[in-house]
Amino acid sequence: MGEESAPKIRRLDEVVVNRIAAGEVIQRPANALKEMIENSIDAGATNIQVTVKQGGLKMLQIQDNGCGIRKEDMEIVCERFTTSKLRQFEDLASINTYGFRGEALASISHVAHVTIITKTVSSKCAFRGVYSDGKLKEPVKPCAGNLGTQITAEDLFYNISTRRKALKSPSEEHSKIVDVVSKYSIHNSKIGFTLKKQGESMADVRTLPGSSCADNIRAIYGVTVSRELLEVKHEDSKLGFHLSAQISNANYSVKKAIFLLFINHRLVDSSSIRKALDTVYQAYLPKGSHPFIYLSLEISPQNVDVNVHPTKHEVHFLHEDSIIASIQSVVEARLLGSNASRTFFTQKMLPGPIVQETKHKQDSETATPSVRAQDMVRTDSRDQKLDAFMCQPVSVTSARAGHKPGPSVENEAENSARPGVKSKRNEVHLTSILELRQDIKDSCSSSMQEIFQNHSFVGCVSETHALLQHSTRLFLANTTVLSKHLFYQILLEDFSNFGILRLSEPAPIGTLALLALDCPDSGWTPAHGPKEEMADYVLTFLTSKAEMLQDYFSIEIENGNLLTLPMLLENYVPPLDELPLYLLRLATEVDWESEKECFQSFCEETAQFYALKKSMFDSLQDNDGMSNLDEAASQTTNHDWKWTTEHVIYPAMKQHLLPPSCSESDRSLIQLANLPDLYKVFERC
Repeated sequence: MGEESAPKIRRLDEVVVNRIAAGEVIQRPANALKEMIENSIDAGATNIQVTVKQGGLKMLQIQDNGCGIRKEDMEIVCERFTTSKLRQFEDLASINTYGFRGEALASISHVAHVTIITKTVSSKCAFRGVYSDGKLKEPVKPCAGNLGTQITAEDLFYNISTRRKALKSPSEEHSKIVDVVSKYSIHNSKIGFTLKKQGESMADVRTLPGSSCADNIRAIYGVTVSRELLEVKHEDSKLGFHLSAQISNANYSVKKAIFLLFINHRLVDSSSIRKALDTVYQAYLPKGSHPFIYLSLEISPQNVDVNVHPTKHEVHFLHEDSIIASIQSVVEARLLGSNASRTFFTQKMLPGPIVQETKHKQDSETATPSVRAQDMVRTDSRDQKLDAFMCQPVSVTSARAGHKPGPSVENEAENSARPGVKSKRNEVHLTSILELRQDIKDSCSSSMQEIFQNHSFVGCVSETHALLQHSTRLFLANTTVLSKHLFYQILLEDFSNFGILRLSEPAPIGTLALLALDCPDSGWTPAHGPKEEMADYVLTFLTSKAEMLQDYFSIEIENGNLLTLPMLLENYVPPLDELPLYLLRLATEVDWESEKECFQSFCEETAQFYALKKSMFDSLQDNDGMSNLDEAASQTTNHDWKWTTEHVIYPAMKQHLLPPSCSESDRSLIQLANLPDLYKVFERC
């Protein structure tokens, strides 16, 4: 038998070559976006807007206000190896731009349908080009457009089905896009970034032009991280590098490390640097915990090789071991200098709508003579409370048996700060929140507000009702309804500025959702599908909203567990036995589609959960699955419902409640008696 002939070597078709190369550079939507963001930064943009649909697979669009692309260059802009940033190989030694190979747009055009609209400062109009496989599909056409460039990539990987099938779900791809935009917005803080899903008004990432690095860390990762940051700056002329960093101190730790590394302004990763810094933090953080680290290294360009990986995700640089050792020692010295003590935060609250002393003084000078004694409702002369008529009298200065003494109503009223709210507040500029706040002011009943601002607390009738006195009138107040109004207003007024109630143990959301579905109030029927599937949906949905919940409402979710709730009032814990139903309703009843309706319905559901009601004083021990919540409640407050009603809820209403006009007719406040009218009745008798 003769030898088999060797297979013939053939030249690959250019389209195949380009598609293979594109598959190396563009691995997923986040990679494509990274390349486009870098082009926008290279173009001198000060504002970058990103819009995505279905995790970038259906559409990925970026718009900037950079220098734009000349009409003459539009024909070749999507061809491989066309660039304005590199002329010869030696230029790599001093490259100071993100792009240099001319492969980014070419690669994207080989795996997606690309449309470019661009305008330069010298052009009278914008120009539009449509590309496929690196080539123009039709001549460039003039169109309307702003200064800069808009690139739209649609149907990513439409011609590589295996790659498309191998990608994660649209939600996971979207989260990777959020991660890329977040990191670049922190490093390029002078540039304004916006990222949102197509058709949605609420942005997933929004930073303002001219911000600082710390401002953007606060906006993206939350105040919990930002208030624990240490700034690190170091320059080593011998090794030829400059270090600028924001690292968390020993007070902060997370289960999953947050590590942002930029070398010569390029987003990269380095396992060596990551491991070196983890080694430093091991002496300061609990086992299994990790820090937040943002690190920017500037190394002499001639010492850095950026042409290592198709995605430029890795770089090599000279004196790597020495530079890492230097970084390690600098970070360790900074941590050591800040570790003299651990910090525990207490929060204060801004003044509320209380009646000021000067106003009382002016009113007293112009008002009619004070009310006579016989025109006032008589209460016990020793403590002015209804309880004195129902039990053994006690001294005003002594603590009630079995209860921790709390501040008097007078002290609470004089205190213009409500603990539980951050002393350094985040300014809220969301139009929806400002409109909802204004709605509260517009619907406020002035007559009801006067009653609440100047009432005297008489006593508790039950867990849900209390007696109040205003002037000569006695009222029965529905504590549950009124506290719901109070908490709704607090949620809007202190939006993104809440303190934290931390559960003693992480509460598994899936388990709590199952408990809620077993409750008749959940409304679940077999037609809704298996309870396990519904519980999984609640877990997945709330986890996808974790970042927003933590930033805006101090609700921390990690690894499928609920860790914290917002502190709305000091010495007040919501009814944790209703937590399962609350989580279920957040996932199913809140309108998540529209921004204003989302915040409004979210605050309404949360206020309903926090409202003081009878169920919150029942034992939590009937359900074994709620034992950790019971423990959290017991550790947070030692007060009974009467103390909470008198010293927490109604003083807060006196200072901060703007009662809506509907409360005039919904019987949340019922007049029981008017003293002069009673005297007339007695006279007739």
